[in-house]
Amino acid sequence: MKAFQMDIEAAKESFVKYLKAGDYRITPERLQVLETILNAEGHFDADELFLQMKSSGSKVSRATVYNTLDLLQDCGLISKYRFGENHSRYEKAFGRPHHDHLICLECGDIIEFVNERLSKIQTDVCKENNFKPQSSTLQIFGICSKCQKKE
Repeated sequence: MKAFQMDIEAAKESFVKYLKAGDYRITPERLQVLETILNAEGHFDADELFLQMKSSGSKVSRATVYNTLDLLQDCGLISKYRFGENHSRYEKAFGRPHHDHLICLECGDIIEFVNERLSKIQTDVCKENNFKPQSSTLQIFGICSKCQKKE
């Protein structure tokens, strides 16, 4: 539990440093959004996060949630994805290894996976093209094993 608490504090420090460098206001609401995300599991969208915070008594506004998500993405603490939906989904990136996603077109499940061979291919392609990568994601859309069994 102490290691997790240190991760939260390190993430807060990183976010505060980013806010100061960008001349953004450091507000309790922004830090509350970050803490809620760090305590969450899996992928979420902005409205789910907002409703979760409101249901737990937070006074945070929807606009603050959306704006803070943009800031957290810009500073690298969360990742933003589009999984074939009409809206964006997020997940915490701080302290997590790079991974990719399998997305079920039937039930919507998102399965995370790590594959060192894919990482090596990416590194090789970038090196061959003298390209400095910032981020990447691989999304494979298909039918998960649970849904295949239903057919």
